[in-house]
Amino acid sequence: MLEKTYATSSGTIHYWLHIHDAAAATLAFLPGLTADHRLFDKQVEYFKDKYNVFVWDAPAHAASWPFQFDFDLFDKARWLHEIFQRESVTKPVIVGQSMGGYVGQAYAQLYAGQLKGFISIDSAPLQRKYVTGIELWLLKRMEPVYFYYPWKALLKSGSNGVAASEYGRKLMHEMMMAYDGDKKRYAQIAGHGYKILADALERDLPYEITCPALLICGEQDHAGSCIRYNKAWHRNTGIPLEWIKNAGHNANTDRPELVNRLIERLAEQIR
Repeated sequence: MLEKTYATSSGTIHYWLHIHDAAAATLAFLPGLTADHRLFDKQVEYFKDKYNVFVWDAPAHAASWPFQFDFDLFDKARWLHEIFQRESVTKPVIVGQSMGGYVGQAYAQLYAGQLKGFISIDSAPLQRKYVTGIELWLLKRMEPVYFYYPWKALLKSGSNGVAASEYGRKLMHEMMMAYDGDKKRYAQIAGHGYKILADALERDLPYEITCPALLICGEQDHAGSCIRYNKAWHRNTGIPLEWIKNAGHNANTDRPELVNRLIERLAEQIR
């Protein structure tokens, strides 16, 4: 994987890319809020000699720092699209975990005809109808919650709460440690992420997925109402939903072999 950078008006994005075959599909792995490109290590390792592979540190995350918190979800989708254009990525298949899945839906809203595949891993739909008023209210007020939460307790709950496997928990702990000693930045990243999510929900746009798609959700995903959202998302859209046993919110780190097979099954439709 070759590390590259892309300069924006708000900061510089770091991303990693491996081109296997310029004519093949590109699996674009988008990590969730406060996670970084390492979240998809098991996927990159498996797919890099089969497909083109892309992964980034989202704006303000890990290596993509310093970064101004003046962007929204659609800016992230536009920057992603600009990177794809720069790298001649013509068949993007977005695989988004949690917040990464929201970025994927914003991308679908802006560039529906160019998205060739979409996989949600423990994410949720962006349509307004799925969330309650109190959920939106809370999303806008999360930064002080993270800032005043004791760091050691946050490390423990943040790593143990999102994964069911030892590997998944250890990895999340390592990614969170990138912000050790700078809890203010961590709280800003989390708070800003939830705010731009609320903004995207309140826009009440269709966010329709018209390409081949798949929903993946860990049976032990206790992050918010992710399980409830995925059940409704599947029921209302007919997008296939795969439940992953013995997996939490970061299902791709808890059951990488199974999740990789599911990703590959959809990617084969694109080739």
